[in-house]
Amino acid sequence: MPRAWWVLHDVRVSSIDGALDQMRALCLALPEVTERLSHGAPTWFVRGKKTFVTFMDDHHGDGRLAIWCAAPPGAQDLLVDEEPRRFFVPPYVGHRGWLGVRLDVDPDWDELAGIVEDAYRMVAPKRLVAQLDERQA
Repeated sequence: MPRAWWVLHDVRVSSIDGALDQMRALCLALPEVTERLSHGAPTWFVRGKKTFVTFMDDHHGDGRLAIWCAAPPGAQDLLVDEEPRRFFVPPYVGHRGWLGVRLDVDPDWDELAGIVEDAYRMVAPKRLVAQLDERQA
């Protein structure tokens, strides 16, 4: 079936919208974060420049609803090895240590909040990370 049919008729449409809304809330709560489309996907940037999370829906037919995000050194290997059903090495950015996180496999939104914050900390300038730490103190 063509992709357009699936989008209009699949019951996951509402869960896709809900997942995007959740991701938007997590990302935009961080200091100086903006959202815009990048390569056709909703993407979040620090100060409009550095990408830290991208929302992907069935990227090139991979069948996943997921995010691709920056990750601390070693996190990708650890999480993909521990839970390959939920975590994966994303194309294009995986070689830089970025992490793929499935949103269509029982997402734990508290865990995702931590993953998003870690991604932000990987690309944000020290001053913004300090601002985030002050907010959380």
